[in-house]
Amino acid sequence: MRATRRSALVPSACAALVAVVVGLGDTATTQRPRFLADAPLARVPDTQDASGARPWDINLAYDLTHAYFVTSRRTPENIRAGNVNTIDEVPDSSWFTNRIGSRAMTVDDIVRGPNVAPAPDPSSWAVLREKSSGYAAGFTAQDARGQTWFVSFDAPSNPQGATAAIVVATKLFWALGYNQVENHLTEVRRDRLTISPKATVRRPSGKRTPMKDDDVEAVLARARPGPDGAYRVAAGLLLPGRILGGFRYEGTRPDDPNDIVDHQHRREIRALRVFGAWTNLTDMKAGNTLDTLVPENGRQVVKHYLQDVGSTFGVGAAGPHDWSEGWEYVLETAPAMRRLFSLGLWLSPWQTARMDDNPAIGRFEGDRFEPATWRPRAPVRSHEEMRDDDAFWAARRVMAFSDAMIHAAVGTASFSDPAAARLLESILTKRRDAIGRTYLPRLNPIVDPALGAAGLSLHNAAVDHGVATAPARYHARWFAFDNATGESRELGVTSSATTTLPVPSDALARAGAYVRVDLWSEHGDHKAWTTPVETYFRRDAASWTLVGLTRQKN
Repeated sequence: MRATRRSALVPSACAALVAVVVGLGDTATTQRPRFLADAPLARVPDTQDASGARPWDINLAYDLTHAYFVTSRRTPENIRAGNVNTIDEVPDSSWFTNRIGSRAMTVDDIVRGPNVAPAPDPSSWAVLREKSSGYAAGFTAQDARGQTWFVSFDAPSNPQGATAAIVVATKLFWALGYNQVENHLTEVRRDRLTISPKATVRRPSGKRTPMKDDDVEAVLARARPGPDGAYRVAAGLLLPGRILGGFRYEGTRPDDPNDIVDHQHRREIRALRVFGAWTNLTDMKAGNTLDTLVPENGRQVVKHYLQDVGSTFGVGAAGPHDWSEGWEYVLETAPAMRRLFSLGLWLSPWQTARMDDNPAIGRFEGDRFEPATWRPRAPVRSHEEMRDDDAFWAARRVMAFSDAMIHAAVGTASFSDPAAARLLESILTKRRDAIGRTYLPRLNPIVDPALGAAGLSLHNAAVDHGVATAPARYHARWFAFDNATGESRELGVTSSATTTLPVPSDALARAGAYVRVDLWSEHGDHKAWTTPVETYFRRDAASWTLVGLTRQKN
């Protein structure tokens, strides 16, 4: 069914593109070269018009029931991500844009994040409607310039906590590559708040009626003003385009002809298990995502957002996270039974972990954090499908955040208590380093191979980030590669104690030629490093271009 859908929806001009991007590029045939002229592909275009996409609603109760009683019982398929290009990277798309770890980024980039529009003008607010999703107190309103914003307040028990989480996490996830809503910290004052004549509220009966002052007071009663009477809020800018509802973490959207890779097999969606663990994004459900229909290159396409990443760190809209959040699913039988049958003597890790009591940060720690056992509130299909090569890809991006970048991102929270900023910065740094230690050495960590006149140079991600010692030697097995037939002819093996390896003299061939190089190393503590990373280079007019890399095969 899936192959039929692809052939029906993708025009012949893009058939080769799909072969390269959607995992078919690894199966060489005599009918098609393994590497096309544009390899490696940098961006996957939306080639089909999606104007037929219609809004849908993903029922939260169904989503949770499916997670606990279907997703949790599936056996992972253990297949390579379906949207990686020939060098095992995720191309840019309507889902994802390569930023940190792929191109140079500055502290200023992190501070700015997705924000390109001016911040709200809080000199007046006109409420348009109630907050339609999530628990946080809030509403939709227009500022003094007429811009529409989704306004969220802090819980009274944790001033600055939820708003800080929204603003900081938005910067981090934008830098990681995800489409994010523009979010700003600002204020709301009761005497500058009016109700639009068109504002309505959905009542418990389901009927919409005009909004009254009592409705606004009910929202404000769930928040707490600061000493000067102003309420601190996070304001998210209305997204452009037609709102279509969220996306699920498995399957595809049936009315989007460009959505041809099951979401659980998209690497950037699988990688949210690592990014979610780093930031403690525990509320990972379809209701916190959003698809919009926007014009692009003369057609309508669907753009995919992680709309709400505010359930991060240790504070949520209702106050501090539950003690077990990030450690166990809300419904998890095994630990519950251990506690029951041991009469409470068996303790889960969260019951003994030390968490600083800072109301702006909540229940968040970095000393006992174990990335591989981290849990959101409910099972997520894409998490279960994450493989070691996906985790390695994600860990490199987390480790690309320097201490200065983390400091700058936390600084955008504008905490009134400097201790809160120091605590959050410290925890994020510890969790970053734990992710590097956990995932970078699991596979052969050779990265960024480059072939030139001086030899073949490479980097070792685990060594470069200080989570492993250098191996005794690096090795390269060389092949002449026929791109048309997929056949390889061995040329020899070279070795070096450094990260530059010599090249066999007969490997430097004419323009248009290809070589295959299998790279591995020897390390007594990491047996997985002996499994080669398979790389391919194409000779262009004056240089070699990396066109293929496979770190973990199916």
